[in-house]
Amino acid sequence: MSLHWMHVTASYGLVVGSFLILGLATIFRHAAAKRRLAQLDPRAHRRAQDTA
Repeated sequence: MSLHWMHVTASYGLVVGSFLILGLATIFRHAAAKRRLAQLDPRAHRRAQDTA
């Protein structure tokens, strides 16, 4: 493998890895926001009591 293709492969790996990290961070951030919204929304607690 030539030096050029080593750089191309490394760059591709960095891009894919970066997008993977960004995707995981987005999933975790969305889950945290969902939990926080459930804490702050008084209607969520009432709906849970109404259905039980």
